[in-house]
Amino acid sequence: MNTKNFCFYIKVRTALNILASVIHDELYSVHGDQAPSLRTVERWSTWFREGREEVEDEARPGRPVTTTVSENIEQVHLPIDDDPYITIEELQEQIDISYGIIQTIIFNHLKLTKMTARYIPKHPTDFQRAERVRICKQNLAKFEEGTWCLCDVVIGGES
Repeated sequence: MNTKNFCFYIKVRTALNILASVIHDELYSVHGDQAPSLRTVERWSTWFREGREEVEDEARPGRPVTTTVSENIEQVHLPIDDDPYITIEELQEQIDISYGIIQTIIFNHLKLTKMTARYIPKHPTDFQRAERVRICKQNLAKFEEGTWCLCDVVIGGES
């Protein structure tokens, strides 16, 4: 049973002048731990006795969850595509979204991770893996020819 159904039941039983403790006992005997607490049943019963008609929750104050909407995800994605070395602080200045939300969008929605100060996919596709192997082979060939020095490359791992 969901909250709305419990509310309906409490409303009907309250209209029949049944005590909140009896209503709670009835709900608990049928639904066990899924039933609302005695305090919740008492509160809802009081509201219905005072004339409340709605069983839906009232709107609650607070910040709306609109920061990870598709427009904001796109606003974060575009600068990263243009410059994969961009920092979260720079994104924060450009987009005017909080640091934590930008971080959530990058890691959870765009599925990117920062490696050597550059965002790359957490789970690269087969094409991306093959491209990395091709580049490594190209660098190895340059190294073997003597036209390129290995100290020019800085790598980093997860640790």
